[in-house]
Amino acid sequence: MALPPQPWPTGEVEQLEPLVARVLAANASPYTYTGTQTYLVGTEDLAVIDPGPADADHLAALTKAIAGRPMRAIMCTHTHRDHSPAAAPLAEATGAPVVGCAPLVIESNEPRVDAPFDKNYAPMRVLEDGEAMAGTGWTLRAIATPGHTSNHLCYALEESGAMFTGDHVMGWSTSVVVPPDGVMADYMASLSRLYEREDRIYYPAHGPAITKPRQLVRGMIGHRRARERQVLKLLAEEPCEVSALIPVMYKGVDERLWPAAAQSVLAHLLDLEKRGMVTRESDIWAAVAA
Repeated sequence: MALPPQPWPTGEVEQLEPLVARVLAANASPYTYTGTQTYLVGTEDLAVIDPGPADADHLAALTKAIAGRPMRAIMCTHTHRDHSPAAAPLAEATGAPVVGCAPLVIESNEPRVDAPFDKNYAPMRVLEDGEAMAGTGWTLRAIATPGHTSNHLCYALEESGAMFTGDHVMGWSTSVVVPPDGVMADYMASLSRLYEREDRIYYPAHGPAITKPRQLVRGMIGHRRARERQVLKLLAEEPCEVSALIPVMYKGVDERLWPAAAQSVLAHLLDLEKRGMVTRESDIWAAVAA
């Protein structure tokens, strides 16, 4: 999806529906679209979802949006550094507890294509699948959706049928799945779980709201299955390294996104290997003959 024309509503409060407002952070990139979208839920008292980067201007915009109202919770979908670092200073400023996903830091010497993990994230309470936070006129229920990261949660706003999907489902791009923490089988299972629900609208952390969620999720599942078939077809023709697959599979895609694509292809390969459909010798992958 092409970026919308500028100016973007960075730092502005956008009222999306009676219980939901949005503030866009100024951290646009090839991986974040126009930036991280922080959501405010409630009217009399509030929850903030994905407070975003610890950027002074973004924190000032959130403080303005909160407008002195009581804060019930600061809730993070996962702990990539474009989502959770503002939780600590916002908690200090408002007295609100940080609740939601579990802490997670993956130590690696390998270059990462996704945002590094937030090492300072320290929730007062970790929400388990199905647990809820509530305020005046709103209830947010945690839905475990591992795959993009193992600690990823979505939040269902029960009063309006909205779902806050973090990075698990986005309208502008598919989510990157980066091994070892990102697991393709988990990601697919989480998509199937959302497809079984009847949510009215999705509010992702990046990109536009999704008004036909089941239709999009069905397409995402089909897209991943098509990628899997493409991997198997290419490896049946000639065993190769992951890097050799990317120019063929992602021809026409912005090359700045190829490193992320390579990680998702690797996640597919690891899943196929576990299912006995591919093998590898050193860095060379091959399809198993039917």
